[in-house]
Amino acid sequence: MSRPSPVVVSMGDPAGIGPEIILKAWQSWRTAPDAGTFVALGDVAAFATTAEQLDLPPPRQLATLSDADDVMPRGLPVLDVGVSLGSDCIPGQANAAHAACIKAAIETGVRLCLDGQASALVTAPIAKSVMYAAGFSFPGHTEFLAELCADHPVIGPRGPAMMLAGGGLRVVLVTIHEPLARALTLITPDRVDAIARLTDAALRRDFGIARPRLALAGLNPHAGEAGALGDEELTLLNPLAARLRADGIDITDAQPPDTLFHAEARAGYDAAICLYHDQGLIPVKTLDFHGGVNITLGLPIVRTSPDHGTAFNIAGQGIARADSLLAALNQATRIAACRR
Repeated sequence: MSRPSPVVVSMGDPAGIGPEIILKAWQSWRTAPDAGTFVALGDVAAFATTAEQLDLPPPRQLATLSDADDVMPRGLPVLDVGVSLGSDCIPGQANAAHAACIKAAIETGVRLCLDGQASALVTAPIAKSVMYAAGFSFPGHTEFLAELCADHPVIGPRGPAMMLAGGGLRVVLVTIHEPLARALTLITPDRVDAIARLTDAALRRDFGIARPRLALAGLNPHAGEAGALGDEELTLLNPLAARLRADGIDITDAQPPDTLFHAEARAGYDAAICLYHDQGLIPVKTLDFHGGVNITLGLPIVRTSPDHGTAFNIAGQGIARADSLLAALNQATRIAACRR
């Protein structure tokens, strides 16, 4: 049997910790049995500078992805995307001149996955402020990836939706980066229904779970206390859960969020549907602060990313941890294998 196509990793913001954690992940993966191969996408000079600072072998520039397996043991395989950084890269100093190269790395990764040359895309962190200053019109990675994949068919419901995984917990968010007051207006029956159906389909296809079990988080304290502390559970969430169960989706009624994430509760479901950002992110980061993974559901490609930012404050110091990127690589590899 032929080896699977490599995973590709976009470099993220080169002035952040992206190149450092990618090189550290390569150092770990190259000695791991059957770990597979991954290829970095971006500016090869940025990786070379970082490798020298970390006293690691210089990266190996590829002419084609087919050379990656041979190169992997000797140096980080890098496919240069052919777009200049546009300015010197100083660790910790955000620079809008880098945005074109950052964007090109993401676009190249998506194209390679859609063409079947790569099995999955892992995206290193970008800084929204850098991208916005250069005219980037998307809220973040997820929305940009959805646009790049818009003309390609998806098996099952189309996303995107954001799943966070870590510490034995998976959560999927109904609303993401929204102010809390606005998030409350976006928690509608249609939106919760779509996220639940997408999560059920993704757990089957991407995680190999034949009969997914979903837990639905309530909105109010104690899930409304039978209406005494809010009625959204009675009027919106529980009737919706009943309709989903009638359609064959195993989902609970709205559960009190403060008792949903302890170990005994987590054993009863495969993913929790959370209504707003902090409701889902706080338990994941508490359980596995360094190893959480962001997984995009409902795309025609496999995409994961580390669950942290560019960390400009520690860039260039050699102290960044690659735990979350390694977890993202492992998740991407497993999901790609399930899809195959």
